[in-house]
Amino acid sequence: MNRNFYFIGIAFFGMINGIFNQLALIFALLYVQMLAGPLLFGSLSLTLMFASLMVSTATIILGGIPAAIYERITGASESSDLSLWIWLAGTAILALPAAGNFLTIGL
Repeated sequence: MNRNFYFIGIAFFGMINGIFNQLALIFALLYVQMLAGPLLFGSLSLTLMFASLMVSTATIILGGIPAAIYERITGASESSDLSLWIWLAGTAILALPAAGNFLTIGL
């Protein structure tokens, strides 16, 4: 399988979690308003976009931790198909709370 499909899937699950996970988005929004509010000109829509981007990035990073541990244990010098599957599964599991909202609302 082409490696690009793995990366597209990982980015898709990160995007779904960043946009539709209400609990994580509200948590990130509270911190973004305090820390980056003046940087974003006090605009709520820009703050919400930045919070969504933070949640998406955190999903991709946290989903990659099991794959990195697997690569470290096996001593692989670069990512294999199995480690990319682990990364994809990790991001999919993290995006499960947002999947219901995504299927209800849709893009």
